[in-house]
Amino acid sequence: MAAKIVIVGSFNTDLTTYMERMPRPGETVYGREFVIGPGGKGSNQAVAAARLGADVTFIGRVGQDVFGEMGLKIWQDEGINTDFIVRDPNHATGVAPIFVEDSGENVIVVALGANQAIQKADLDAAAEIIAQADVLVTQLEINYDMVAYALKLGKEKGLRTILNPAPAGTLPPDVVALADYITPNETELEVLSKMPGGEFTAQAQSLLTTDDQTVMVTMGSKGVQYVRKNDSGLIPSFKVDVVDTTGAGDAFNAGMAVALAEGLELRDALAFGNATAALACTRPGTARAMPHRDEVDALLAKSK
Repeated sequence: MAAKIVIVGSFNTDLTTYMERMPRPGETVYGREFVIGPGGKGSNQAVAAARLGADVTFIGRVGQDVFGEMGLKIWQDEGINTDFIVRDPNHATGVAPIFVEDSGENVIVVALGANQAIQKADLDAAAEIIAQADVLVTQLEINYDMVAYALKLGKEKGLRTILNPAPAGTLPPDVVALADYITPNETELEVLSKMPGGEFTAQAQSLLTTDDQTVMVTMGSKGVQYVRKNDSGLIPSFKVDVVDTTGAGDAFNAGMAVALAEGLELRDALAFGNATAALACTRPGTARAMPHRDEVDALLAKSK
């Protein structure tokens, strides 16, 4: 039986420009290529999880505009349950202008639009589906009150909950406590923990309130550092030819969610997430770059 994943989160239309290098303040540079495509952390994770073989339900909002139609099309194409997507009459679909230089590094500006208008009623309408799921995932591209409500619903229904605290933001400790797994990158960990960078273990430990929680710090090519109350370790990344790192964190979260839902142990689940992220970096874009299950299985088999 396929893993059942519920993702509460964002859809943004990515407006991506590829260039040799980023401009300095006040400077104009020429872009080499411009691409419009589906993105948003929640949607990217939903697409990735579906491609990995999971039964995925996405809960979110888009506007009544052409960008919203783009979101619905990709979810339907990927077999994602869209029964709980609201077409918001008052807010435009979110957009994300993205700038990617030849090194693969990127900068992103997000205008969240309808993502910020998600309501408790949107989640309550999906209560039965949530209760049947294995894992619930949410991020910080929606209203923070709805992040808390989603995690609370997940815990009440007995799901494992994943908080991807991205983009960087702060949450009350009682909200962080609702997450079984917390998946910041290095910058997000510093912001969430309110502690200076560099001391990953201390920063991560400050977020833990129970013995069952795990913080997983994604560190790009260095891999993922996991921290529990009495345990920590580094899971190395996979060496690939990097084209575009945009969406790598979303790929990792989706891969880890699917692996955990399928019953893999922590270190194996992290390796699965790393493999998913690595493959997403080998092609341009976000949702369109997410790998399929056979690709991830092949990379894992090759590494053994």
